[in-house]
Amino acid sequence: MTRATEKWTAGRRADGGPYDAVVVGAGAAGLACAADLCAAGLRVRVLEAAGEPGGRMRTDRVAGFTADRGFQVFNTSYPQVKRRLDLRALRLRAFTPGVLVHTGDGLRRFTDPTRRPGQSRDLLPGRLASGRDLLALAALSARDGLAPAAVLRHGADGTTLGALRAAGVSPHLVETFFRPFLSGVFLEDRLETSARFFHLVWRSMLRGTLSLPAEGIGAVPAQLAARLPPGVLRTGAPVAALSARGVLLADGGEERARTVVVATGQRAAAGLLPGLRVPGGRTVTTLYHAAVRPPLEEPVLVVDSRRRFLNTCVLTALQPGFSPDGRALVSTSVLGSPSPAETDAVVAALGEVYGVDAGGWEPVHRVTVTDALPAVPGPAPLSRPVRWAPGRYVCGDHRATGSLQGALASGAKAARAVLSDVRAGTV
Repeated sequence: MTRATEKWTAGRRADGGPYDAVVVGAGAAGLACAADLCAAGLRVRVLEAAGEPGGRMRTDRVAGFTADRGFQVFNTSYPQVKRRLDLRALRLRAFTPGVLVHTGDGLRRFTDPTRRPGQSRDLLPGRLASGRDLLALAALSARDGLAPAAVLRHGADGTTLGALRAAGVSPHLVETFFRPFLSGVFLEDRLETSARFFHLVWRSMLRGTLSLPAEGIGAVPAQLAARLPPGVLRTGAPVAALSARGVLLADGGEERARTVVVATGQRAAAGLLPGLRVPGGRTVTTLYHAAVRPPLEEPVLVVDSRRRFLNTCVLTALQPGFSPDGRALVSTSVLGSPSPAETDAVVAALGEVYGVDAGGWEPVHRVTVTDALPAVPGPAPLSRPVRWAPGRYVCGDHRATGSLQGALASGAKAARAVLSDVRAGTV
């Protein structure tokens, strides 16, 4: 029996001794950290407050519908994703490359002409953009798509809006496409997000495929959790505080450990590590509606140049199994938490954008996610320290970038720090 696979009983190791590491939180960062620590032979315990792993990557089943907690996409280009996940087992289906932009002239397609040349008619000069804008966009995309990620990470920083201006993108294209589209990516509509982060995101979109698993985004952390040794993960175990010997549980129990990694969201992390400076968060609400007939047959993201919502799509055009009865499931996201009147206005806007009567759509689910993404107004560091104090570490997308790649990479970084300190005998 190896150290990584030994049995656990009664909340303690079988031999009664402390763990080498307790990881607080079973989101993507915590699961990645735990996996690397277990692979190195450490005795690890993962404590998750909720009844299942995933953190913000969760999927609800509502009246037979599959509805993620917030609109989610899965990017296949992330290095950590390629390293840690069996993509075939997720049964991914891809969105149509590009987006549809609702303008005063109806829906216009913004797409990468190298992927689907036949769908690039709207990129002819004078439709969505001028010839000068198209040249600026081509130069921007060539640089971001071909440059090593390290070059983009270490480039000059500022805001996304500043980066677009520096690239020669006109205010018209910013307002017609970039602001509506990136508002849904960064969950902010001022384009104040770090320019370096924007370039990395643009690179990942150019190089990857946006998709969703057949069982919803919750299948991603479920697969990560399933790869941990038996008994490592304990759910339904909220942590109240860190102690000198490990962590104190909300039920009064204690888990002893030489090292503790806090892998929660930023607010919870700041509560467990008083004095920890964390970024603010972005809040988003996703509305799910069932429609008798799909308002659009294509699995493509739709944005609105008037910014009445962040984005919308017909999820069942991508994954038909998300609906139990053949009706279409429409997902729409908006910033913040809209009032009933504001929600009605969003539904009216959807009817205009899709060209249908949306008044008869059945509300299926509504999810508001606080701190859905960390705020990273530029200039901002793309990586923050994971060592907090001797034997105490912190990871999560708020220590890196607001993405699955950022969360997984942060968890891996924390694991490396723990292993380095354990081997050096400093903890």
